Amino acid sequence: MSYWQESGGPVDQTEMTGARWLKFATHPAALLVVQFLLFALLYSMVAFSASLAGTIHPALQPVMALLGAALGWWLYRGFVQIVERREASELGLTGAGRELTIGLGLGFALFSGMTAVVAVLGGFSVQGLRGVGNLWDMLAVAILSAFYEELIFRGVAMRHLEGMIGSIGALVATSLFFGLAHLANPEGSLFAALAISVEAGILLGAAWLLTRRLWLAVGIHAAWNFTQGWVFSIPVSGTGPSDGLLVTLRHGPDWLTGGAFGLEASVVALIVAAIAGLALLRLAEKRGQIRRRHQIQTKL
Repeated sequence: MSYWQESGGPVDQTEMTGARWLKFATHPAALLVVQFLLFALLYSMVAFSASLAGTIHPALQPVMALLGAALGWWLYRGFVQIVERREASELGLTGAGRELTIGLGLGFALFSGMTAVVAVLGGFSVQGLRGVGNLWDMLAVAILSAFYEELIFRGVAMRHLEGMIGSIGALVATSLFFGLAHLANPEGSLFAALAISVEAGILLGAAWLLTRRLWLAVGIHAAWNFTQGWVFSIPVSGTGPSDGLLVTLRHGPDWLTGGAFGLEASVVALIVAAIAGLALLRLAEKRGQIRRRHQIQTKL
């Protein structure tokens, strides 16, 4: 069957239905759901594979993590090129080394500075040097959590939400969701979720907005987790004690030390990361990277 356009030409209804389904499938809301679920599943599979490799030899864990990250990079770029019909500039390799290095330095400096403040306030002390400890495990955790969580929450969720509700709306929504996702972690609490929302959500979201690429955020995220878990032997988001480089103790009220969840649930961490995140956000605004709600051309 067919009907007639105003111009008098016949239009096949099957073609029209296919075009409408194509518009629906490529709408930011549909892409958000599909990509989020796809890469969340891939994240779980890769993490399991890295853990399994560690049973053969601990050093294989970061190797498998790097391979898993490379697979995610390749699949994401392929998906974007085929479905969204554009180059995935947010994961482009030109300049990636520089942005990643800056992110690693910033993540290390932020967590080390925050730990120093807690130590000055009497909530943290170094008892000695352990050595290698769980180096390989923490390297794998840092690589996978940084790459896949930034890909999922910033590269997918924040990018598509920005097209529907603008930069600030997307930043707030993904920050809250990122914090709430950590409620399922061991020792999770509402305050810990709030702290993660501010520390990671705003800081990493601002890093994405500033560069419109993922590498700076990936670097900050990886160094934050690695410094926390391996250098200072502090639980990473409630995952339990970590046998890292230094033998350390946390003592004092939970608001200062973060309790069993780790230093991320400390008021000090919240303040330090919030200041850094707002500074990056301000810089992004000065560079004209904060965007209003985009006009959605595709109508459902």
